[in-house]
Amino acid sequence: MSVKKRPTSQRSARGSSPAAGTARVVVENVNHPGTRRPVDARKYQAMRRALLKALPARTPGLTLADALTAVLPHLPAAVFPGGAHAGWWLKTVQLDLEAKRVISREQTTPLRLHRL
Repeated sequence: MSVKKRPTSQRSARGSSPAAGTARVVVENVNHPGTRRPVDARKYQAMRRALLKALPARTPGLTLADALTAVLPHLPAAVFPGGAHAGWWLKTVQLDLEAKRVISREQTTPLRLHRL
């Protein structure tokens, strides 16, 4: 017997069962143009502020590993206790800001990011 999946538009975001009144923000993904999904606004905004504070305005930029290390001191402990899930949120915000042309990646190995 096969399991019938709900259409993507009706599926809930990863592991989310948001409490009533939880603020959401819609993020984009530079790797999948046109794809948008809602995420927790409080965590998104905290990571966005920290990432933009940490990234340099010029090349060569920071690697993702360096960016994660650089954002951790700027994250509020109430939102990211002990840096929990910071890596996932860093990648989510990175892809959204690239799609919105706020930051850019260098075509290097390893990948490097900088503000525009």
